[in-house]
Amino acid sequence: MKAALLVLSLLGQPAIPISDRVPVLNVEGLCRDVSADDKASGLALAQDAGECLRDEKLAQQQLSSAWLTVPGPARESCEGEATAGGIESYVDLLTCLQMAGWANPAPPPAPPLRGASKMRNAKN
Repeated sequence: MKAALLVLSLLGQPAIPISDRVPVLNVEGLCRDVSADDKASGLALAQDAGECLRDEKLAQQQLSSAWLTVPGPARESCEGEATAGGIESYVDLLTCLQMAGWANPAPPPAPPLRGASKMRNAKN
């Protein structure tokens, strides 16, 4: 990292430290507010604060496994977008990186295939 900062300083560009860790975001307030807004709006499928927190935690875990594979400028840009206006969201951060072509989630496990296999009717 020191070499990268040295190269940037030699090129006349300001050195901006980029974190090697997923930022720590406060999502509890966001989830409480979203849940309250959904209920106040009378939405039939209002999101529960607990569901929101589970989604945020899952997004944080996905970010943790992909964070270092994303270039610093993309991380910085998406972090700024995901925390704009004082609203912080790991889901927004992950979505931004995915839309930029980074941090794609692993595909879900494939179901067992039977198809036309000769063994499809074999008893285990």
